[in-house]
Amino acid sequence: MPSSRDVVFVDGVRTPFGRSGPKGQYAETRADDLVVRVIRELIRRNPNLPPERVDEVAIAATTQIGDQGLTIGRSAAVLAGLPKTVPGYALDRMCAGAMTAVTTVAGGIAFGAYDVAIAGGVEHMGRHPMGEGVDPNPRFLSEKLVDPSALIMGMTAENLHDRYPSISKERADAYAVLSQEKAAKAYADDKIQPDLVPTAVRTAERGWGLAVEDEAPRPGTTMEGLSGLKTPFRPHGNVTAGNSSGINDGATGCVVAAREVAGELGLTPRMRLVSYAFAGVDPEIMGVGPIPSTERALRLAGLDISDIGLFEINEAFAVQVLAFLEHFGIADDDPRVNPYGGAIAYGHPLASSGVRLMTQLARQFGERPDVRYGITTMCVGMGMGGTVIWENLA
Repeated sequence: MPSSRDVVFVDGVRTPFGRSGPKGQYAETRADDLVVRVIRELIRRNPNLPPERVDEVAIAATTQIGDQGLTIGRSAAVLAGLPKTVPGYALDRMCAGAMTAVTTVAGGIAFGAYDVAIAGGVEHMGRHPMGEGVDPNPRFLSEKLVDPSALIMGMTAENLHDRYPSISKERADAYAVLSQEKAAKAYADDKIQPDLVPTAVRTAERGWGLAVEDEAPRPGTTMEGLSGLKTPFRPHGNVTAGNSSGINDGATGCVVAAREVAGELGLTPRMRLVSYAFAGVDPEIMGVGPIPSTERALRLAGLDISDIGLFEINEAFAVQVLAFLEHFGIADDDPRVNPYGGAIAYGHPLASSGVRLMTQLARQFGERPDVRYGITTMCVGMGMGGTVIWENLA
């Protein structure tokens, strides 16, 4: 039996993220075609990787029906033209789907079952709204297993404001403005575009087009503009469309490999997986999930929060990021946190977002050889958090 092997992140790409709905750029584009685009781009960008050397394709989707069903990891691999000998599967951990796809194949690589794998996620929330077709067991509420607010993500964010009274709406709005500003600067500095896959789109009305950038960012967002937005989850509440991620469509993917196999194939590893952890919390305050998952991942790695030089935190809601920062004693505007901005600007197509975080961290590592460790972390619906710690190989 082989001893555990180092697992490395080689490359990551994503489609531009679209706004969900009839006017969004992917309104008439299939979810599986978004995944196909990502897989093909990973193979194109890494000519030293023979397609037959891919041992697994793991693709996450939260709503696994319609064009996100049919074991999308396998069906998208076939549609992308990978050899029929390459297997694939689908998995679901809601918002942390792609993150779980990466950690799951990483376990297989470390164990020796795989050498190279493609992992990612997709969510077409325009075609498949969160919760479509689900039938929650009545015992959840009748036996008070969860608070009724647990199933509505915006209400869980309001609950988090209750739990952290120091996090005001003003603080959340200020964080959101900062996220938009950082995303606009990252675009202006050409930090995001290198990992976007131009994606063909078609609508009956407009014909063919090309999606080349994210639709969601709102550069020029101001505190004044955010102050007047409605608080749909609670009268006089704190959570608005401006300090939350949007409802989005998009796909992500990455190549992960055993370190020695990457070397043998001539692939350049960009970061090494150090540790990962998932944790459960009360579903009605799911936004605190990254706190215990990060504490556990740090413990497994033998590291302290002070060892982390870069943080990629999924911005489902501003309050959830601020709760994490407050817990660890990190300033709201700490430059280590989401240097390129986050999901409040780019959007959060549920199951795909984890690999967006990794792709952005890998690019930041390349710019910052002085930083040794970075974290990708996110809260997860139904009361969970996920964290992966990475070592910079630049």
